[in-house]
Amino acid sequence: MNKEILKISQKVHKIFKKKNLKLSVAESCTGGLISHYITTPPGASGFFEAGVVTYSIASKKKILKISPKTISLHGAVSKETAKEMAQKMRLLTRTDYTISTTGNLGPDILEGKAKGLVYIAVGSKKQALCKKLILKNSREKNKETASIEALKFLIEVVEKIR
Repeated sequence: MNKEILKISQKVHKIFKKKNLKLSVAESCTGGLISHYITTPPGASGFFEAGVVTYSIASKKKILKISPKTISLHGAVSKETAKEMAQKMRLLTRTDYTISTTGNLGPDILEGKAKGLVYIAVGSKKQALCKKLILKNSREKNKETASIEALKFLIEVVEKIR
């Protein structure tokens, strides 16, 4: 793991332990990489509850109970789906925060949406906030960037709480 990723992961650890918060993750396009980054430094078991990879539309519906209406109206790659993934995972695991990711890392167009389009959501008891990324690198690099940006977004959201 490179130094930047390790530093970000350690910051997540520090914030969640200090604030005594629990975290869960619902990943699609990042395929478990966020969970990997969170669990690489020792001590994640003190705050990290669970991570699931709901890669297919069927698994999003079956495991996270994403509304078929959300998928049919907006698609699997959408801010609406990312927000719903975050909130459903948070409720499923009873955590304070959840990160979710959904997107198209390529190489082809998916649901009419271009390669590199990723939505990240951070869910809390109050709301789910969403961030849109348009990534331009290789599939592997886009996956890494989306995972890093998800952790940075989580830090940004959680740090706003006093």
